[in-house]
Amino acid sequence: MSTPAPAPAPEDSSTPFAPHAFPADLVAAQRQAAELYAALHALQAALPWSREPHNGWPEETERGRERPGRPASPGWPADAAAEFDRLMEELRAATAVVQCHRWWKRCAEEGIKGADMVAARQALKYAEGAVPLVREDVDAAA
Repeated sequence: MSTPAPAPAPEDSSTPFAPHAFPADLVAAQRQAAELYAALHALQAALPWSREPHNGWPEETERGRERPGRPASPGWPADAAAEFDRLMEELRAATAVVQCHRWWKRCAEEGIKGADMVAARQALKYAEGAVPLVREDVDAAA
């Protein structure tokens, strides 16, 4: 199992600030958010397109424009809807932990802003330990 990036050096250190040296708790929070997103996506893929029963609509072509249709949907079972709501609430909470983490305030205090802050936030999504599966895991399982 991979280990998260080391915590940043103390502020009184002569080492320059590294905005991509994410603290372990932030990496763990990002990983939890990614895992919840994957679980929510997998659940949605197994459910009908409409949460409530719906008659659907036919495919239409008018003057060269096509509008895809939808088949009738029986709606979601009550237990699946409850699981979806639970996962969605947990995902909201997990993403709030990531977005409001004290690391981003520290980055701002260190002068990281604009495109550099966006780059740091994006880098977190691919940081070692923040991604549930990496390509090598998929290849090994196949």
